[in-house]
Amino acid sequence: MTATPVAARLDAPRDEVTLRGIAGSLAWAAEIVETHVSTIVLIGDRAYKVKKPVDTGFLDFTTRESRQHACRQEVALNRRLAPDVYLGVADVSGDDGKPCDHLVVMRRMPANRRLSALLAGGGGARACVRAVARSIASFHERADRGPDIDRDAGADAVRALWDVGMAQLRPFVGPVLDPQTVARMQALAGRYVNGRATLFQQRIDEGHIVDGHGDLLADDIYCLDDGPRILDCLEFDPHLRHGDVLLDVAMLAMDMERLGRDDLAHAFMDDYREFTSCNHPASLAHHYIAYRAFVRCKIACMRHAQQGDESIAEEARTLSEIAVSHLEHGRVSLVLIGGAPGTGKTTLARALGDSFCWAVLRTDQVRQELDGSREASPDGFEIGRYAPDEVARTYIELLHRAEHLLRRGESVILDATWRESSQREVARLVAARAGALITEV
Repeated sequence: MTATPVAARLDAPRDEVTLRGIAGSLAWAAEIVETHVSTIVLIGDRAYKVKKPVDTGFLDFTTRESRQHACRQEVALNRRLAPDVYLGVADVSGDDGKPCDHLVVMRRMPANRRLSALLAGGGGARACVRAVARSIASFHERADRGPDIDRDAGADAVRALWDVGMAQLRPFVGPVLDPQTVARMQALAGRYVNGRATLFQQRIDEGHIVDGHGDLLADDIYCLDDGPRILDCLEFDPHLRHGDVLLDVAMLAMDMERLGRDDLAHAFMDDYREFTSCNHPASLAHHYIAYRAFVRCKIACMRHAQQGDESIAEEARTLSEIAVSHLEHGRVSLVLIGGAPGTGKTTLARALGDSFCWAVLRTDQVRQELDGSREASPDGFEIGRYAPDEVARTYIELLHRAEHLLRRGESVILDATWRESSQREVARLVAARAGALITEV
């Protein structure tokens, strides 16, 4: 559908047009909403959205052509999830009748059905969250996939996202953000990514990388009687829209946590897992929630620079703390449980594994598998399978299996005697290679 062009008398120069000019010419019943890159005029049952002529460093809308392209992309991409909301692109014409800007024409959504309003106590939030999880799961199932999209989700690409974002955040470290918090965030993120190339490749191989929404926020989701309408995907850079399905759902989970609804953030992740029948690594979910909080922190800093509102600076600091919290929770750990037979180490290892849902590997089990026997060994100390060479072989295999799991984002508990200091030293090297935190008991 092509929207009917809207003509407006503009007081600003044509290359600096804003919807304030349109609202002034239409005058009646216009409500204006500002974002850091757009201005929206709400009139009757329609919403008219124009891009601001800004260059933020990650998008450039300084030319009319770039804004026209962005409008067309916004309509095409958002029709994937809300085809009856995005009605088309209209021209803004000057006195000479020639287009001087462009805008997106949308069906206006009821403000009281916004997910963010429901989260604040409007009622029906839990049912809406579940419906949104179902919609996103269905969207991801049919979303575009392919080699060009996959390239944006490997370890190098994820590392570049953090590096570029950190460079953009640097001017705000000190004036807005706590330097120690940002340093901790950078260190934890780097450690996770550097040890997880295997995991990122596995996610690509398993088909979890899509051309997604890219900007799922509670303010842009409306819960209507006939299902949710999910608006405002990221249209200006496909590379930022490409990524793991978890990168999409992590955005909304992070936003609900920011709004004080951790309970519904967890429910949303659980619902998505149910509808997709996929068990994603918990560490990866934490990592992507942290990344989304980091991105919103950066945007809040930019908004603060534009508007000077101290509440926005406080929001940025809160988001930086959310990012660090999830990076802490998402750390991959290697735990060594040691002691002589009969000291309770196996009982402790199992209890910890059950409590944290971590993998537990035991030398006894590895030894039996290497030997090909299910029966307990009758061999004595330093005899047969307990001879030094056999013990060394068992520990090598144990640590090989542990490193494989660590690189896939899984924390591991190792149940062994750890009698020799050299065995522990090799375990420390494995943890360092895999970017894992090591704890020795």
